[in-house]
Amino acid sequence: MAESISIVIPVYNEVESLPHLYKSVKDSVKSLKRPYEIVFIDDGSTDGSIGVLESIQESDEQVVVVTFRRNFGQTAAMAAGFKYATGDIIITMDADLQNDPADIPVLLEAIKDADVVSGWRKNRQDKLLSRRMPSVAANWLISKVTGVALHDYGCTLKAYRKEVIKNINLYGEMHRFIPALASWVGAKIVEVETTHHARKYGTSKYGISRILRVILDLITVKFLQSFSTRPIQAFGPAGLFLGGAGFLISLYLTAVKIFTGAPIGGRPLLMLGILCIILGVQLIILGLLGEMLARVYHESQNKPIFVVKKVLGKK
Repeated sequence: MAESISIVIPVYNEVESLPHLYKSVKDSVKSLKRPYEIVFIDDGSTDGSIGVLESIQESDEQVVVVTFRRNFGQTAAMAAGFKYATGDIIITMDADLQNDPADIPVLLEAIKDADVVSGWRKNRQDKLLSRRMPSVAANWLISKVTGVALHDYGCTLKAYRKEVIKNINLYGEMHRFIPALASWVGAKIVEVETTHHARKYGTSKYGISRILRVILDLITVKFLQSFSTRPIQAFGPAGLFLGGAGFLISLYLTAVKIFTGAPIGGRPLLMLGILCIILGVQLIILGLLGEMLARVYHESQNKPIFVVKKVLGKK
């Protein structure tokens, strides 16, 4: 039997786009001849979107509508979509008609040999200065920091295997980093070119103000990727370096005092040495506290520090 699919679509004030989007998605998935569902997540819309979604759901039992009490953001909407989706393959897309549902078969073909398929809006139909240029810079930075090279982290049109995405918890603005988080559990990631349309209805929910939040979440992702189970390795080297530097500075000043008798109490170098020692000790203590918290986190939830793909031979 063919793998079932779930189309997860976060919605926030897209009342004009929804009827066209539903028809396009329906036309695309019906031709696939496999089990499917369309999961709409209403993220606290105030423009009547929920009324349109409820009307669609009443006429189509393959549509699921999840409604938030208020606007929680796209990451929360994605997380809810993953929770309520039941398909073997989960496809996400925006509700603004800029992603093309006709690309769904392209993603499904690519995921036959992968765990995550990321869309690439190669010919992006957005403003150059406010959207495309910041996006190019952000994609380059994210690729370098995470080690997962993608042209377009911000493209919502992606496909995930259920067993991969169900093991990923999302917070903040983490939805754009899902491929990087998936790589941490050994997922195979590929990228395919997708069609991108200019926005026809409504206004964009994105802007330059998101850059700061993306940078902060990128730092979090890097820490989780590299040091979530060994925080002492993140803080320890810096602590040893600063503590060692402070010790050498103090040793030098002590030798100056003993062998030359020169006063050292008013030297800025003395203050620097003391500061380095204090900071070094604090960083090492921070690393040890992190180690204790990591153990509490994993042991209290019985959360493994590894992810098994399959086991052969032993029941």
